[in-house]
Formats: sequence, C-alpha cells, structure tokens
Amino acid sequence: MKRLAQLGRSLVDLFPERHLYVRSGGAMKAFVLTTRKQLIIAGGVAGGAMWMGVCTAAMLVNLMSASTADRDIAKLKAQSERYVADRQARLDSAMARLDAASGSNANAATSIEKRHAALALLLTDMKGSPGASAALTPAINRALAGHDVNPVRRVEMVRIGQEQLLDAADNFAKGRADRLRLAFRMAGLSPTAFVDASSSIGGPLIESKDPRALAAVLDVDDDFAVRIQRAALDLSEAKALAQAAEDLPLARPTTNSQQTSGFGVRFDPFTRRPAYHSGQDFGGGYATPIYATGPGVISYTGQRSGYGNVVEIDHGRGLKTRYAHLSGFAVERGQRVAVGQRIASMGSTGRSTGTHLHYEVWVNGRAQNPSRFLKAGQYVLQAAD
Repeated sequence: MKRLAQLGRSLVDLFPERHLYVRSGGAMKAFVLTTRKQLIIAGGVAGGAMWMGVCTAAMLVNLMSASTADRDIAKLKAQSERYVADRQARLDSAMARLDAASGSNANAATSIEKRHAALALLLTDMKGSPGASAALTPAINRALAGHDVNPVRRVEMVRIGQEQLLDAADNFAKGRADRLRLAFRMAGLSPTAFVDASSSIGGPLIESKDPRALAAVLDVDDDFAVRIQRAALDLSEAKALAQAAEDLPLARPTTNSQQTSGFGVRFDPFTRRPAYHSGQDFGGGYATPIYATGPGVISYTGQRSGYGNVVEIDHGRGLKTRYAHLSGFAVERGQRVAVGQRIASMGSTGRSTGTHLHYEVWVNGRAQNPSRFLKAGQYVLQAAD
C-alpha cells in the first residue's frame, strides 16, 4: 500500500493539475487537465510511439530478410550462369576439336614424317661409327614395340619413339666425343690442336650456324632442330678426333711384354745414382718383335750414343717415336709404315744391362711420358667399342 501511495504521489508530482486557457473569438475558455487526464494522454502517446516502433522494426526485419533472400537468389543465379557458360565452352571446344580432327591428324602425320627425315640424315651420318649400332638398337626396338589400336595413341607413341631415338643418338655422339677428347688430354695433347676446324665442321645438318635456319631447312620445330644439330656437331667432332687419333702413336710397341723402368727420375743401373730416364722400358726375350705405335715415316735407322741400334718414326704434327737397344731392323729410312707394322727386333745394344726395348715419345722436340700415350690408346679403344 505504501508503494502504491508513494507511486501515486510521484505521478501527482510528475503530472500536477494544469489549467489550459484558450481564447477564441474574443471569448476565453478554461480547461482543467487533471493528473488522471494527463496520465491517459501520456499513456496514449506512449502506446502510439510503441506501436510505431514495433511497426518500424517489423518493416526493417522484413526488408533485411528480403535483402538476404535476394542475395542468395542472385548468387544461385550467377552460379547457374557460370555453370551453363562453362558447359557451353567445353562443348564448343569439343566441337572445335572434332571439326579439326582430320586436319590435326594430317598435320601430326606430316610433322612426324619431317622429323623422320631429319633423324634419317643424322643416323646416316652415324652409319659405320663404332658402337653406334649397340647404342641405338634399344631405342629403335622400343620405338617398334608399340601396337596400340588407338590411332591417336599410336601417333603419340611414334612421336615419343622419335624423341627417345634422338636422345640415344645425342648421348652416343656426345659420349664418344667426350671420351676421345679425354684421351687426347690423357696423352697431354690439346684436342683442338689436332682437329682441323674445316674438317670437323661439315654436312647438311651443321652447315647452318643458326639452328632456326636449320629448322627452316628441315621444316621441323626449333627445339628438334637444335637437338639434331647438337648431336651432329658432337658426331662430327668425334669423327675428326677419331681420325686424328689414328695418326697418333697410341699403340703398344710390343705384345706380351711387361713395362719395367718408367719415365722420369730413377736410379741408373750403371752408376746407381738418380738419373733422368726419358722413356719407358719393356722387358722381353731376344728378337721379340717391335711394332710401330702409329703410322708415319721412318726418319732414322742406325746407332745413337747410349741407345745402341735405334729406329725413329716421324708421325707428323711434331710427334716422333724412338725405339732403342734393338738387335735388328725390319725397315729402312724413308719408308712409310702403318700402325702395328713390325719395324725391328728387341735386343740389348748400347748402354743396356739386358734384353729390353727403350721406347720414347717426343712432341715438338720434348720427351713425353710414353705411359700417358699408352693409357690414352686404351681409352681410344674403349671409345670405339
């Protein structure tokens, strides 16, 4: 009760009785606004305001809901449009490929034929190269092994076979050229000094300095032309190095003979003091055959101080070999000899303690280590296998 009484007093204080005077047409009217009336009016105003707030909130909620739904609908519509456009693009692409299938197959066949022609030129240059058949046969067999019934797949397998065959040819040519270059360096010789630039560059595949010009001549793509030209260059250099190696003294001067004293400082068998030994000694029986280690011309036969009976061969390009302590000669001065040809017999003439061959290799007037040339000769034989 007290709270109600207190509430009533608060309302009376908040809405005290008010008198409202209205003048109209010279007459004055008075209106009394009691606390009750003010409460009724305030309640009506509050109710109206509340109603308007509820209505406004409801409208906002509806608007927001509608906006979210519209966005979802727009998103779904956009996704549908993209899906339809993607399907249409795939269909158009498939139709275009289908329309161009016959022309594309013809182009592929033409491209393969032109690549075959380029490969044929390269393989023709490789014909007769030692080891080429063994290196290329596996790739050729793989290329011939495909029996796919699908025409498109068969075309692709032919193209892959061409790539594999070109890789095998390139690896063979590069490997052989590298081994021959290494053989020259093992002998202490510069490969470029023994290969004539004009003789190492030739043939239809390497006449064009620009690979694009070669691609135009062969009518193949640039990458294929570059690889063809690279293999042809390596093969040409390998051939030139192999020809130059045939003129070098790389063979053994005897067969079934052990190497004894080597090149360099050793204890002299007569003085028992360190002394320079300018060659390689080979032990053997009396009259053991001695062979030319490379082709050349006999430049000297006779005796030399300390060497006894000597045969010297001029191999050209500043190369000379000397065979000493011989028991007899099988050639005469001015005679041209081939590699492996018998030139003399082993003996013990001159400053010698027993039957053996003293073998020397000279390059531009300086004695070289013969064992380096012998090792290089073995490496050349490996490169030819």
